[in-house]
Amino acid sequence: MRYDVNLSILFTELPMLDRPAAARAAGFDAVELWWPFDGPTPAERELDTLAGALDDAGVRLVGLNFDAGDMAGGERGLLSSRSTSNRFRENVDVTVGFAGRVGCPVLNALYGNTSDDTDHDLALENLSLAAGAAQRVGATVVVEALNSYESPRYPITSSKAALDVVDQVPGTAFLADFYHLHRMGEDLGALIANSADRFGHVQIADAPGRGQPGTGEIDYPTVLARLAASPYDGRVGCEYKPVGRSADSFGWLEEMR
Repeated sequence: MRYDVNLSILFTELPMLDRPAAARAAGFDAVELWWPFDGPTPAERELDTLAGALDDAGVRLVGLNFDAGDMAGGERGLLSSRSTSNRFRENVDVTVGFAGRVGCPVLNALYGNTSDDTDHDLALENLSLAAGAAQRVGATVVVEALNSYESPRYPITSSKAALDVVDQVPGTAFLADFYHLHRMGEDLGALIANSADRFGHVQIADAPGRGQPGTGEIDYPTVLARLAASPYDGRVGCEYKPVGRSADSFGWLEEMR
């Protein structure tokens, strides 16, 4: 298994531009990020600075979210709402361009919360636009299911719902976040057995607290062994809230290895 670390939730003790080097010091050669800028179209110097921090640290960016709005304020994506669709479209070329520049293969398009102006056809149109742009730089757009406990207005809360969207948009794949799926009652072993060939990316955290594996109820030794034996050959993103210091939270990984 090849692991990466999500720098938007780990190493938050440090400024963002110091986190790639911290990940490298912890033994990782790859990282991923939620959208790390304040708006959909950051200044070129901001993109240059982030690319430089990744390059200086010697880590590859392997996953990046499109702009998903104010995540801290509860927003969970922009592509399904008529009022936020233009912001998503403004962000597509920037995100895809940066992915092409740094060789990032996976781009996560969060669907968006249900609202008065949610339009599923518009969401599919925006996903198709993003997927077409991503394919030009060799990247894949993924669709993620979230749990309804933390994101009560997010409509995609199961692997079936996410795969139904993927089925309608060529060039997309399923982001299997085992933490969210387990919290929604899914059998992770069965999911891997039945759908691993459709995973575009995998993310992990333990449940219910979202800490590192070994701090909750998910049997990660078994789950990850099954994943390793499956057709999935992509990265596994460590997307957890570390219990203790980030740099001290990887003991589980040494045990897995």
